[in-house]
Order: sequence, then C-alpha cells, then structure tokens
Amino acid sequence: MRQFLNSRPGVALRIEFAGNGSFINLYFFMSHTFHIPVLGLGYSIDTPLKVARYGISSVVSIVDDDLIERMREYHTLNEEEFIPIAKSAPDSREKRITAYLNMVNLMIDQQFEKLKKETFEPGNDICRYFELLPESSQLKQGYDLMMEYPDCEHASIFQNILRSQMTKGAIDVNIMSKLDKMNFNADGEYTGDENTDAIVALRAFAKSDLESSVILSAGMNPRLYSSVENFGDFFPDETGRLRKKIILKVSDFRSAFIQAKFLAKKGIWVSEFRVESGLNCGGHAFATQGYLLGPILEEFKQKRPEMINELFELYHAALVNKGLDRSVPPAQRLSVQGGIGTSEENDFLLKYYELDATGWGSPFLLVPEVTNVDEETLKLLTNAREEDFYLSGSSPLGILFNSFKNSTMEKQRLQRLEKGRPGSPCIKKYLVSNTEFTEQPICTASREYQNLKIKQLQSLQLPEDEYRQQFDAVTEKICLCEGLCSSAYIKNHISKPKENKAVAICPGPNLAYFSGIYSLEEMVMHIYGKLDLLDKIKRPHVFIKELNLYIDYLQADLKTHLKDLNDKKIKHLNSFKAQLQEGINYYKQLFSELPDQTSNMLRVCFDELTASENKLNGMLIQ
Repeated sequence: MRQFLNSRPGVALRIEFAGNGSFINLYFFMSHTFHIPVLGLGYSIDTPLKVARYGISSVVSIVDDDLIERMREYHTLNEEEFIPIAKSAPDSREKRITAYLNMVNLMIDQQFEKLKKETFEPGNDICRYFELLPESSQLKQGYDLMMEYPDCEHASIFQNILRSQMTKGAIDVNIMSKLDKMNFNADGEYTGDENTDAIVALRAFAKSDLESSVILSAGMNPRLYSSVENFGDFFPDETGRLRKKIILKVSDFRSAFIQAKFLAKKGIWVSEFRVESGLNCGGHAFATQGYLLGPILEEFKQKRPEMINELFELYHAALVNKGLDRSVPPAQRLSVQGGIGTSEENDFLLKYYELDATGWGSPFLLVPEVTNVDEETLKLLTNAREEDFYLSGSSPLGILFNSFKNSTMEKQRLQRLEKGRPGSPCIKKYLVSNTEFTEQPICTASREYQNLKIKQLQSLQLPEDEYRQQFDAVTEKICLCEGLCSSAYIKNHISKPKENKAVAICPGPNLAYFSGIYSLEEMVMHIYGKLDLLDKIKRPHVFIKELNLYIDYLQADLKTHLKDLNDKKIKHLNSFKAQLQEGINYYKQLFSELPDQTSNMLRVCFDELTASENKLNGMLIQ
C-alpha cells in the first residue's frame, strides 16, 4: 500500500495499492440503491432494527399508536425501564409515537457503533455490512481490496477509513395523508384540527430524535401539509442541513408537482419523489387514469431540471420571508417502487430513468429476519399462485386494496357470514369515516355499520342480483386495524388471550413469482444480480405486468357499468383506453431503441406487448 489522501464527506479518497497498481476512490454516499417501503401496519414496524445497521433504509408506519406502544414494550431490553404511556394520558398518541421512534433510533445507534468496532473477520457483522453492498459500490470495492491484503503494513489505517465511510440506513416513517381521523373528548366535543390523527403523528415525528424523512402518501391533505411549517427541523439550519425531510409518494408527475409547489410556497422542500405503480404495488392501490409507469418516469426524467428550478424559486422566496436563506437547491432524489422483480429490471430503471433508488417491498415479506410474518401466513404465501393475489374492495377507506385470498382474515370474514354475523367489532377506530347512519363516524367494516346497511338494503326490495351485488360489497370490508397488526403480535408472541388473531396481509401481485423463504443475503443478492431467485420462473416484465393489470381494471370497470353506461362514463372509459394505448406506443418505441435487440428478454417483451395490445383493442366501448 503506497498512499492515502485525506478525505471528508463528499470528497474522493484515493488509495493506491502496491503490487498491482490498483487505485480506488471512496465517496461518502448512501450505502444501498434500494429501500424497503412501508409494509402494512405491523409487517415493517421494527424493520429498521433489523436492517438499518447494514446501511439499508426502511419505512415504519406510524398510524397505530397501540401497536407502537406494544412494540416499544417488546423491544425494551430491561422491563424495569419500560414506562407505559396509557391511552387515557394527555397527548398519549403523540408521546407514544415519539417514545418509540426515539427508542428505535437509540437502539440502532448502539447497534451501529458496536458493529463498527468489530474486527474485519468473516462472520462478523461489519463484514456482513460490506458484503451486502452492490459490486458497483466503491466502498464495497475498497473492502474487497482490503480483504485481499489483510496483513499489509497499513491495513489498520485502511480499515479505519472504511469504518469512517459507513452509513446507517434511514429510519423513515409513513403517514397516509387522508387517514386523518377527527378526535373527540369524553363529552363528544371535537378536540381541534391540531389533534387529528395524521397531524399528531407528524408532530410526534417532528419532536423525535430522528434525522430522517416522513413519507406522505395517499394524496394531498392541505391541512396536514400546512402544519409541516410549524416544525423547525423541516427548515435548513445555518449549514443548510435539513434534520427532517419530506418524501412524497406519488403516482404521476402532475400531482407530484402540484403537491411540491404547495409545500415550496411555505418554505418546505420535497427531498424525494417516490413514484409508485398505481396497481402493481402492495397495500392500497391508487389507479391512475391509464398512465403507466414507464411514461410517468419518462416525464419525470425530461422535466426534472425544470421542475427543480421552479420549485427552488418558490422555496427560496418563502425562506427569505421567514428570515432564512438558501443559495442553491437542496438535493432532490427520485425513486420508484411497485412490482420490480429482477436485477435486470432494477438496473434498467436506475440507469435509463436516472433514478437514485428503487423500492422492494412485497418480496421482503418472505424474509423472516426482516419483516413480521407469522409462520402460518408465511407458509401460505410461499405456496400461493397468481390468482391468489387480487384487487379487492375490502378496505374500509373505500380504496382498492391488494388482497390475498388465503389469508386467515378472509377465512374469518366468510365464517362470520355463514353464521349470519357479518362485520367486525370496532375496537381501535382508526378508519372510522362513515356517518350514513350515525352522528359520529363509524367504520364500514364494523358489525354496527354492516348490520344497519344490510337492514337498509332489505327494506329497498331490490332485484335479487342487485341486492346480492350490494350485499357483497358491504360485507367484503374487513378490519385492517387489527388484521394488519395480528401477524406482528403472533410472530413475537405478544398476542393477548382474547385478541383477534386473524391476519390480513396486502402484498403486491409481484409476490406470486417468489415461492421460497429467503435470508436477507439472498434477497439483497437477488436485487443486485449476484443470485437469481426467479431462475426459470415465467414472469412478465414489470412494465407488461402493470399494463395487464390496468387492462383488467378497465374491463372490470366496464363490466360494472354495463347496465348504466351514459355518455360521460363512455367518454371516461374511452379516454382511459386511449391513454393505455399511448403507453403501449411508448413501450414499443422504448423497446425498439434499446441495445441488444436479439436478447431473449426483449423478444419476450415484444410478444407480451403485442398480446396486451390485442386484448385492449378487443375491448369495445360503445
């Protein structure tokens, strides 16, 4: 080893090794090029504790403070140190969320510091950190080079440099913007806009010790967005650093730009746009008006520089009005998630659309050391087929929901129907929204609502087929508040005796092609192309899969309205169909311009695209 040049964050470190003339530059940067998105309520509630020390970022839902409080108790190493925060305590929701996030942050700091002090010996966590990195990572290349010369004179210096460049994965949080229940005191009085569920969750994150991001999803909530400027950590400090950042989960460029401008006018910068497929994702599905992922990413790619400039003008003016300043735009990342299944797809998306990262969610449900999936559900998922994953109307929010036919929650729903007791007891009340029969909102999955609604349907003397259709729509709703937490309780052996143990799970359709139980190493190696978990599995390209999901969605919409088609609906359906055709035309041109036109993947894509186009053209909308 001949020389070391000093390095600081953002500046290259250049090292020359004797013997082979090898040089390597190390940079301070995010360790990985993928993140693990939020997975339901309980499935990723403690995922950062399992992956952040390896530089992998993940997202925690902060909707359910009851789940959060129980997981805080579970993870408190010394039971004597756990001080419970009662539901009845003042500001309990805020305090519970903040306490949990602070605990997770502290534990990860401790994990990371312990890891960094380990010796570079195979089997140690510090080696696992570097071995999980992609081969393209210069930090990984530096590690490999160091391991080739373990006994060289300056090895300890090099090892300390590597340690100094290690970074933790982010502990990000997710808030569904529209999941913003109004709250009332014991006397039935509204406690005010500042105490709605989403705003309290945001305040809890803002008061936490975390230096990370909040992902705002499920559309724009002006009240919530406006409240962001109440917290100083979202504004730059004297060095320009943002201690807390905003990430918007979006499904198209136009809505992303509108939301970002709303925030920029308040001096709030959007640090990342997280583009998610409208249908080829897990959880709630927010279908676009026929806009497909490829064209959406293309629009971001083409308009990104112009967008940043316009946003910065608004942002800078707002900061000046607040007595702050920022001479250059802060960093703004772009990522994509939803249905990515192979390293080839992953690499193409990153390079062609100039993305900063990709999101891999549902496949991690099959990685027990990362997510909370109970043994029974895990076994059911590994044996599942394509037809077992479907879009349903089971969410009380009235939004399409990715469901799994074999879940124990679905089995329980059917059993309750057979016994003439549809609906679920409503205990947590996070999703109460309906005032059709009551003064205060109730949940459409509740036994109370479904009984009232069924009585109303019976009084209307509807034709049998119409009654059955509406009855099924009412009773399809399930309790997500309990169902999306049950698996975490079961796996960690903290279920209460009389607690509902039926599990709801909401993977994306992409999970159908993964059929094993994997280690963290195996899944990461698959993402980076070191291992192929889908070898010999017949699976459509991520773009084609999404296209077919949209065609099926259009067909279902047409079928639903066959009896009451009017000019307005016909116009909407034809516009949707035309937009899908534009997407197909885009993919034809894209695939034809890619290099290596003789590759088997491209031939298959063209064949699948032709079949999808024929299916779309065969759909007659009068």
